[in-house]
Amino acid sequence: MTTKPALQLRDYIRNIPDFPKPGINFKDISPLLADGEAFSACTSELAVHMPDDIDAIVGIESRGFLFGAALAQQTGVGFVPIRKPGKLPADTHAIEYELEYGTGILEIHRDALSQGHKVVVVDDLLATGGTAAATIQLIEQLGAEVAACLFVIELDFLAGREKLSPTPVHSILHY
Repeated sequence: MTTKPALQLRDYIRNIPDFPKPGINFKDISPLLADGEAFSACTSELAVHMPDDIDAIVGIESRGFLFGAALAQQTGVGFVPIRKPGKLPADTHAIEYELEYGTGILEIHRDALSQGHKVVVVDDLLATGGTAAATIQLIEQLGAEVAACLFVIELDFLAGREKLSPTPVHSILHY
């Protein structure tokens, strides 16, 4: 199987104007997921940026699950989901964080990570960085270390990477 270079992966991102509200140009990853070769190339490109000695990949609900689980399988490490409230069945640890209009809550199983675990956070898109920053805080509150954050797409003009500093951030596509 040949792989598509990262620059061609852009061809598999569909722009949906005015979704979910007027003025937003939504980056739809559905065409990338629908093409097995492109999806494989995308996860392979993410794997290039994986630090050594990772204990788990943490995926942010919900599209981070798609890329994070595929990356975990490809690299042979475990996968830990970060979920919205009420979705995890065992005891959870939660964090409330600021959104553009209001607040959000994220949860993780209390026993998913512990002191000394080294993890990578994966999501499809880095925009303002609020959700990823809250995820990092949640992981650190469990005693684990975030070695890097990996994204398929980064909206550079929103400067979300600044909220994640000093954590290393790697994104495949930049808009």
